[in-house]
Amino acid sequence: MKNEKLLKATKYVGASILWTGIAIFLYGFFVSDYSYLTGIGIGTVMGAVFIFLMGVFLVATEEMNSNRKKAGKFISKIQ
Repeated sequence: MKNEKLLKATKYVGASILWTGIAIFLYGFFVSDYSYLTGIGIGTVMGAVFIFLMGVFLVATEEMNSNRKKAGKFISKIQ
């Protein structure tokens, strides 16, 4: 349950930052005369992908740790 909440929060935060970055990139590339907005948009998109990947990594790590603890309890009951 805890992992699902973290994954859902990561998904929403990552998606909102991603769309913001895409909008900044498109504005800087097509509309604005300032080229630095394009770089800021690219950086924002990369940040959103990084945030999403780190959230997925944390969820996967937590899931593996909880499965290992459950398996350890199960093996100790058998012996």
